[in-house]
Amino acid sequence: MSLPSKTERSLLSYEDFETVRATHHPAIYDLSGKELQSLKVRLREERDKSRVLARHRQRELRGKAEPRGKGFSGPAEHPRKRKQIFAAALKRINNELDRLRKLEARAEHVDAAHRALALHRAKNFVHHPAPGDTPRHGMQPQESSRRRTKVPPSKIGSISQATKVAQAIRDSK
Repeated sequence: MSLPSKTERSLLSYEDFETVRATHHPAIYDLSGKELQSLKVRLREERDKSRVLARHRQRELRGKAEPRGKGFSGPAEHPRKRKQIFAAALKRINNELDRLRKLEARAEHVDAAHRALALHRAKNFVHHPAPGDTPRHGMQPQESSRRRTKVPPSKIGSISQATKVAQAIRDSK
């Protein structure tokens, strides 16, 4: 369950809150990939520190560990909620990094598709003219001057059909 910003502000110091505030909706889109990575490292350290303090505080309350330092103000929930805040901020950072990574991959795929389409279209065009007749010596094939005969499309199947009709007449006798 996410915590409201007012709760985050009350549980965190000013520096920590400014770090977490940068991970919320409008501000997170202004950060670059390197800034997100450095923020991720800092949030991970703060989350781990809060996790250690929360576990130690819990062990103190159960009587399994000696108190360390001055002690915490408030109940054991305070460090645990701080850890939840940092974990939620880390989750937002990871989602944004994943979104940026997918956006870059999609842009690369689109560029590759454009290049492939350009190559495909380019291969259909002839880049140089046909060589034509060359001045070499020796026998060269000559094109026939005879007209090529073309069978009209209406005649193409008529011969086989005539054969079928003739055979049917013979069979019926």
